[in-house]
Formats: sequence, structure tokens, C-alpha cells
Amino acid sequence: MSNKAVFEGLVFDEAGRALEVTTVGGEAQYVIDDQGFRRHIDAAVIDRHVISLIQEQVIANKDIVEESIMRMTGQDDLFTKASLDVSIKNMAQLLERGIPDDARMWLGMMGLRIVVNLHGEVINLNWPGVASDSDE
Repeated sequence: MSNKAVFEGLVFDEAGRALEVTTVGGEAQYVIDDQGFRRHIDAAVIDRHVISLIQEQVIANKDIVEESIMRMTGQDDLFTKASLDVSIKNMAQLLERGIPDDARMWLGMMGLRIVVNLHGEVINLNWPGVASDSDE
């Protein structure tokens, strides 16, 4: 469980409304408005699923991702590559550390959009250059 919603501001319901984030008992919850009924979904459940989906895509395109990041940062060396490898393998730590607000805002501007149904199940993940259903 987590006291922070990793993807706050990036999770939407099927009607396109951003989900509110609140805490219940110290645990972060995404709140889905179901015709006035406020459904609280444990943020860690949604966040864990999204991180898993993103990690799968990054691993499938690891060489391109690493090359792009090294080019963007201007650091094309063995230590940077090793650091990126470790970061990709440990993406699940985002649940504990979260994403900095600036990075989350940047992800939103780049098109990251997580759509969930009334039960909090991820039904669509749109992110830079990729559009996929969670079933695939």
C-alpha cells in the first residue's frame, strides 16, 4: 500500500474526467465518480498495473529507449548505460518513491493518459508513441 498516488493527474475515467486523489486510513485512493457515488480504488493497485505495462514496453524496446535517453542527456558512456539498465529493472520502486511533480507534468504534456473503468481496472494506457489496451 502507498500513501501517494504515483500517477496523480494522469488517471481518467471512461468519460475522460481526471480522477481525484484522496487518502483513506493513510492510503492513497483514486476516486471514481459513479453517478454521484464516489468509488475509492487503492492507488497502489492501479499504479502497480501501469508500472508493469510501461516496464514491459520499455524492456521490449530497451535498446532504443536507452539510446534515446543517453542522446537526450548527452551522456553516452558505459556507466550511464549501466545506470539505465538498473533503473529499468527497478521501475517498481516508483511505488515507494513516486514520480517528481515536474516529471509527472511532463508525462502528461507528452500524452500519458491512463483510463480505468468503474472498478479501477486499467482499460487503456496511452503514452508517448504507444497506444495499447491493457489486455494486449
